[in-house]
Amino acid sequence: MSLDLNNYKKTAQKEKKDFQFSLGKISLSKTFSDKQKEVFYRELGMLLKSGVDFKKALEILSQQVEKKKEKELILTLKDNIVHGKSIYESMMESKQFSPYEYYSVQIGEETRKLEEVLTELQKYFNRKIQMRRQIVSVLTYPSIVMLVTVLVLYFMLNKVVPMFSSVFRQFGSELPKSTQYIIKISNYSGTLFLLFFLTIIGLVVAHFMLKEKEGYRKFISNLILKIPYFGNLIRKIYISRFCQSMNLLITSKTTLLTSLSLTSKMIGFYPIEKSIETIKADITKGASLHESLRKHTIYENKLVSMVEVAEQINQLDTMFERLTEQYNEEISHQTKMIGVVLEPMIIIVIGVIVGVIMVSMYAPMFDLSKIINS
Repeated sequence: MSLDLNNYKKTAQKEKKDFQFSLGKISLSKTFSDKQKEVFYRELGMLLKSGVDFKKALEILSQQVEKKKEKELILTLKDNIVHGKSIYESMMESKQFSPYEYYSVQIGEETRKLEEVLTELQKYFNRKIQMRRQIVSVLTYPSIVMLVTVLVLYFMLNKVVPMFSSVFRQFGSELPKSTQYIIKISNYSGTLFLLFFLTIIGLVVAHFMLKEKEGYRKFISNLILKIPYFGNLIRKIYISRFCQSMNLLITSKTTLLTSLSLTSKMIGFYPIEKSIETIKADITKGASLHESLRKHTIYENKLVSMVEVAEQINQLDTMFERLTEQYNEEISHQTKMIGVVLEPMIIIVIGVIVGVIMVSMYAPMFDLSKIINS
C-alpha cells in the first residue's frame, strides 16, 4: 500500500500553509506537550494491542488524564471518529499534531499497522525528550555561571571601580594603561550593558520575524554548522531525526518518495529539507537513495555507505533503525563532553576577567603606598 502521491502533492501545500498559520496559536494554547504525547502514544498502543477498539481506548485515556484541555482533546478525537471521520482526519483537524504524526497514523490505518506506528511515535517522542533533557542538564550550569558572571561584572564596573577611581583622582598620579582602560569602560558601563541587552533582544525579535524566510534559514543553518564542535553535534541531532523518521515510515510500507516528503515536513532543518527536494527529483529519474544522498555534504559518508549496503540487501528500515541508535549514542556522548569541557573553561574565563580588573585596580594602590611611605 502507498499513499496516492499526486493527491498528497495537491493537498500538501495547503495543509502546510494551514499548519504554519496555526503555529502561533498552537504555541500559546497547545494541549499536548512532547511528554504528554509520548504517554498518549504509549498507552494508546498498549490498549490497541490488548484488543480494545480505538473509540473505547480513547474513552479510557480520557478518564486517566487530569488536565481539562487534554481530556477535551481526546474526547473530541473520539467524537469525530464516532461520526465517521478517520483517525488521521481527526488528528489533523485538532491542530494539535504535526503533519509527521497524522500522516504516520494515516499510513498505519491504511496498512493495518497502527499499533506499530503508535509504538514508533512513542519511541520518537521518548528519544526527543531524552535528548532535550541531556542538553538542558549540560547547559544549565554554564548558563547560570555566565549569568552570575555578567551580574558580578556589572557590579564591579558600577560600584567597585568607581570607588578606586575616586581615590586615584585625589592623588593625581599617572595610572597604568590597564587601569585607565578599566576606568574608561566603567564610565560607560551603563551604556555598554544597555546596548548589550538591546542587541540580544533585537536579535531574538529579528529571529522570530525572519525565521520563515528561506534566505535567513539558509544563512543561520550554515552559520550553526560552522560552529566548532556544536555544529557537528547539531548536524548529528537532525540526521538522527532523519533516520528515525525514515525508519518509521519505511517500516509502515510507505513508498520511498512519500517517506522523504513526510520526513522533510517533520525535520525543520533547512539543509536537510532542501536536500530532500533534490533527492526526490533524483530518485524520480531513476537514481538510488545512496547516490542522491552522496551529493549533499550534510549527510556523513558513514550514513551514505550504510544506506548503500541496505539498498543492496533490501533492508532500509532495519539500517535506518541501527543508524538512529548509533547517532543517539554519539549525541549522548558529545552532550556529556560539552559539560566536561565548558565548566573548566567558564571558570578560567571568569577568573581572568575578575583577575584583570582587580590587578588593574590594586596595582596603583601599591604604587601609591610606596610613594606615601617614602
